[in-house]
Amino acid sequence: QVQLVESGGGLVQAGGSLRLSCAVSGTFISRYYMAWFRQAPGKQRESVASITTADGTNYADSVKGRFTISRDNRKNTVYLQMNSLKPEDTAIYYCNFLETLRRNSWGQGTQVTVSS
Repeated sequence: QVQLVESGGGLVQAGGSLRLSCAVSGTFISRYYMAWFRQAPGKQRESVASITTADGTNYADSVKGRFTISRDNRKNTVYLQMNSLKPEDTAIYYCNFLETLRRNSWGQGTQVTVSS
């Protein structure tokens, strides 16, 4: 059974940085495209960044130039470096497979709160 455990969130002032980690067990992430998602209060979950098996990346326009997704296949971990944070980045952040059909479950997520 695949488990995803996100960590690294917290409270930060606008303009600050955080680095999120997602430890995956039960499978090898090297085989899959992975992604980070977020869900703000009262809003739908949205994809913010994705990474291919060849380390190609893609970002939502709202985070482009500020967030960087990466992966360490040896550690079976996906990362999200978040710089120049804005209050509108406040959300619970989750990682998962990019491919919808592979998403059988979600981790608990990690809360990111950006104060103005």
